[in-house]
Amino acid sequence: MAPKSKDGDVVVAFSGKWISWAHTVVAYSAFLGALFTGLSLHYQKIVQNEYYGYPQEWFPSVSATIGDRYPERSVFQLFIAITSGPRFALVFLWYILTARPNTSLPKFVAGVGLFRTVTCGGWTYVTSTDDHGWHDIFMISYLVATVPWTLGCLALSPNNAKALWYRKVFAGCFFGTLMPLIYFFVQHKVHKVAGAYTIYAFFEWALVLFDVSFDAVTAIDFENFEIVVKDVKGLSRGSDSSSIAHAAREKEKYTAIGNVLDQRFTWSEALDAVADTYNGFVFWSTLTSLGLVVWYFPLWHMGLSGYEAFVMSSISPFLLGIGPLRSIVIRNIRIVHLLSLTGLLGYLITSPALRLCAVGFGVSNSCLAWSATWYAERGDNRRLENRVFAWSLGLIASSIAKFAFCTNNPIWPIMHAPNGGWNNLGLFFAVLAILRSTRVVATTGGALETSGKSKGSSVLSSLGLAGLFFGMHTLLSDSSTMILWVWEGYPVRGPIAANGVLTITAMCVGLCMGHVYPEVVPMRTRYFVTAMGAFLVTVFSNWLGYLGALLLACFMMSLAPPFLSSAAHRRPGTTFGLAFLFYNFMVLAHVWTVAYAFVPGGPLLREHTDYIMTATVLLLGAGVLTSSEIGLPSTIRGRTRRSGRFGGAYHVYIVGLLELIAISVAYLRFPTNDYVPYHPDDKLVTAGVWTVHFSLDNDMWSSEHRMRDVIKELEIDVMGLIETDTQRIIMGNRDTTQFLAEDLGMYADFGPGPNKHTWGCALLSKFPILNSTHHLLPSPVGELAPAIHATIDAYGTLMDVFLFHSGQEEDPGDRRLQSEYLAALMHASPRPKILLSYLVTKPLEGNYNTYVGEQSGMKDIDPSDWDRWCEYILYKGLKRTGYARVSRSTITDTEIQVGKFQIGQAENDYERIDEDQVPAGLRFPPLFRGEGVRGHRYHVFDEPRYFN
Repeated sequence: MAPKSKDGDVVVAFSGKWISWAHTVVAYSAFLGALFTGLSLHYQKIVQNEYYGYPQEWFPSVSATIGDRYPERSVFQLFIAITSGPRFALVFLWYILTARPNTSLPKFVAGVGLFRTVTCGGWTYVTSTDDHGWHDIFMISYLVATVPWTLGCLALSPNNAKALWYRKVFAGCFFGTLMPLIYFFVQHKVHKVAGAYTIYAFFEWALVLFDVSFDAVTAIDFENFEIVVKDVKGLSRGSDSSSIAHAAREKEKYTAIGNVLDQRFTWSEALDAVADTYNGFVFWSTLTSLGLVVWYFPLWHMGLSGYEAFVMSSISPFLLGIGPLRSIVIRNIRIVHLLSLTGLLGYLITSPALRLCAVGFGVSNSCLAWSATWYAERGDNRRLENRVFAWSLGLIASSIAKFAFCTNNPIWPIMHAPNGGWNNLGLFFAVLAILRSTRVVATTGGALETSGKSKGSSVLSSLGLAGLFFGMHTLLSDSSTMILWVWEGYPVRGPIAANGVLTITAMCVGLCMGHVYPEVVPMRTRYFVTAMGAFLVTVFSNWLGYLGALLLACFMMSLAPPFLSSAAHRRPGTTFGLAFLFYNFMVLAHVWTVAYAFVPGGPLLREHTDYIMTATVLLLGAGVLTSSEIGLPSTIRGRTRRSGRFGGAYHVYIVGLLELIAISVAYLRFPTNDYVPYHPDDKLVTAGVWTVHFSLDNDMWSSEHRMRDVIKELEIDVMGLIETDTQRIIMGNRDTTQFLAEDLGMYADFGPGPNKHTWGCALLSKFPILNSTHHLLPSPVGELAPAIHATIDAYGTLMDVFLFHSGQEEDPGDRRLQSEYLAALMHASPRPKILLSYLVTKPLEGNYNTYVGEQSGMKDIDPSDWDRWCEYILYKGLKRTGYARVSRSTITDTEIQVGKFQIGQAENDYERIDEDQVPAGLRFPPLFRGEGVRGHRYHVFDEPRYFN
């Protein structure tokens, strides 16, 4: 019998390390037991995947092993059920071990640990066969929660060198395994490489082993714990001793658990952080929408319209240079913030001009409100840091929203319910956030007057802010922008849109580096790494270029805290007013690199994105000079890690939450690559070409949803889109191809990237794109002419597709050189081919005879169609069965042209036949006959044309 204590008899006592050992042994038994059972009973079945089986694939993945087959599934579920007990105990003991007063991090980590345990049970007992959606939700949640659990445990690890070393090793191995894991998964899923899934399986098993091993290290820490079970009433001896429960409760407040429960966590501060962050999200949503609504007018005027002056809406902080007006703004900051919501209300206005006015007014008030807020808070360093943190987080939240909605922000004024907008909900939360975050703003005493003269120059500070604002807007407001900078076509040799989560992760890391641990990397080192990243992403393509993009994203974000904190201590009118003015000059300059033919002085910046990137880096350098520790006010210079962590703890949690959302979106958006054409039995290829006017319709609404509908209804297998490059500030940093490709189930080639200075062309295909090459055709005078040469696998036959956007009518010399270049390119291909094009020529005249004839080897789909000028479809080596012209509705200013071709059939002549002589599978949809649907109908001929 255990010795008696004053609190009761000790019934059982054992070391806490056995909790860890029990967890480790049972968890390994679950996975390894299922593996050995599966290898013994169903080897060839569990190594089989959707593309290959044994012997190309010879080792099973974790998911295949623990999946739906009996008895391995039962073995796994049994041991996982047993694991849950030690798992809950392990999380509880870790909570007690790491709990400290005045910090909420142990609570957060313990909550994540419990969440991981519950979600593990979710994906274990709800298989993909039971409910694929919920299985994926539980699995994604478990995986993403592993990140804060691992990092939290490292941060809270007790002062035990041995345990900390093991944790770092296993955490490093875990995260180091992710990159090759993703690489071989892409090799399997995208490139369909035989054997890649087996290698992926080994990394997946390694991930499991490292995950369990990381938690097994707690055995070292728990050696100092003794688990004691006491009988305080003597029931184990059959007696009814007096209760001492009251005394036990009195002692509890002195235990570790009591210390944890006494920790200070206030919902008020948490709600303040959320509200500030959402206000930052609204700021970036409004600012990024301004370019879009301005762009509408020169787009339809085909030149400067006068409405471009609204670009200057953001220079309103100049008003803060007037003392009385500055006081009025700061004392009424809530009203100014509420006035900024006119930018979100724009979706209620049908007139494009009035909608632009609403957005311009909203941007003006938003820039004024945030500048005044930073200045007003400069007397309280903690609150100033939180405001800057929230504003920066708003950019990340905006980028994640665009990531989730395929590069459209759901609260933009070009969005509304019919095209997927969430405007009402976004506006509702914006009002609540403003009412919450403007409850307390410094509005008295020194907060309203300029403090003593700060070291450094206000002009240099404004230059640094201009570079920061511009860099964040043009490169970081959409997670796919720099991915498209380094995109070079198929086969895929770099990141794809779903990898935008890496850009977002880099932004999160950089922001935390600048706010929470600014002393880890000196500011000038951060600046030089930013410059190196800018060089890499500008000069190189594919993964090397994207490495530069990640460095740029991370270290540019880390400059936001010191830049804005420094600027807040200077003259607000000069600093913030000039900052937004210089920012606007950079916005105009970066548009001129491609729009040089339409603006005064444009040729000076023609095709010089390198000039713009260099200017951005130099502007950031000016900010570093004046924001370095030597030039910062003493309140900032003396900031400690403790105060920074205390002030921004809730914002760090928001960073974690946003990162989890981003990872979940990336998982859901990863391409399936299992697309099939509409009429495989007839070996039919339906190809179309459409000039989509940058996905902004005649009424200033985003047009992707309407485009999706008509492309689907026309059953187009290969779609050439022209005027698609919208990855610039003035066009909202969007990518039309992402939504269309994912929703229609098609492979996508964006074409020459935004740093290639074209108006863009993009290719969508139901057939696998085996290879694609981007071309910039000769354009010595006018705008650059982009082209894509793609080879697709159409029913086992290699076929070439050319997509081309010619130069403008005003540059005949350019168009002649381009026709000769493209004719030679098409003539060199020995395969069947289709040209989807924007040629700017009349049929049978001029350059038409270069594109069609012996020089190119191509044939016109219908030479008798005399009413053409822009769009043409040419072909060679295919049987052309049909041709149709479909009206545009109000989506754009150009029609859709569609041709039908059969693979493996000889070329036919131009004899036309009636539709009733055409097999049903080769016909055009009847939906577009007569008045058609939603403004789309067969026009010019009023019906499709069919050929014998």
